[in-house]
Amino acid sequence: MINVLINGCNGRMGQVLVKEIDRFENLFLAGGFDINDDGLNAFPVYSNIDDIPNNIDVIVDFSVPVATLNILNYAVKTKTPIVIATTGFNEDEIAHIKEISKIIPIFKSSNMSFDINLMKKIVSQVATSLKGNDIEIVETHHNKKIDAPSGTAISLADSINNALGNNMKYVYNRHDIHEKRQPNEIGFSSIRGGNIVGEHSVLFYGAYETFEIKHTSYSRDVFAEGALKACEFIIGKKAGLYGMDDMV
Repeated sequence: MINVLINGCNGRMGQVLVKEIDRFENLFLAGGFDINDDGLNAFPVYSNIDDIPNNIDVIVDFSVPVATLNILNYAVKTKTPIVIATTGFNEDEIAHIKEISKIIPIFKSSNMSFDINLMKKIVSQVATSLKGNDIEIVETHHNKKIDAPSGTAISLADSINNALGNNMKYVYNRHDIHEKRQPNEIGFSSIRGGNIVGEHSVLFYGAYETFEIKHTSYSRDVFAEGALKACEFIIGKKAGLYGMDDMV
């Protein structure tokens, strides 16, 4: 049995993980970590890292960057593998995670959906076939999502950029840009509203036609399932940085 600690267990995705983990026969919810606890959980919840027991086999993190970096201290101290599904990291924080991956195995993905990772491969192939087209990414999420654009939108752009020789420029805000669109741009548009789980569209605009690839998530369960599968995957791995491509 694999003992799992959920970081951010009382958050929106943390609660989905709590529900989904029962579907995995070899995963056991050994505890959660969260600064806010109402005491209603049927498993132990810790708000102090020093109180977390040393019998944790893997950590799954669906929180915010500051909470991720905090739980990484425990992971390094106890040499515990961690699955990071949190998004919104800045460049310095990403560099720090990469450094930690030299010490412990880390599975990191901005989106735990298999279909999204298939979409990343598809858009990179389309981009090479439609060179010269204008590329825009539109993403829609619920009104409580903090980061924009989404980590998934950026990862889609990264796949395209890699396929095109890493010569693309990311444009997040055209409000202050008073000039025509440049051919090497990937533009981002972020929509926040209601309870939308997640929608991502990649649009390739040609002179006479538009090619659109779209993915829609209807339930957060798909992300929880992917993260818990990653928990199974990361057990026994050597120190390093792993992702969905490795698992798929």
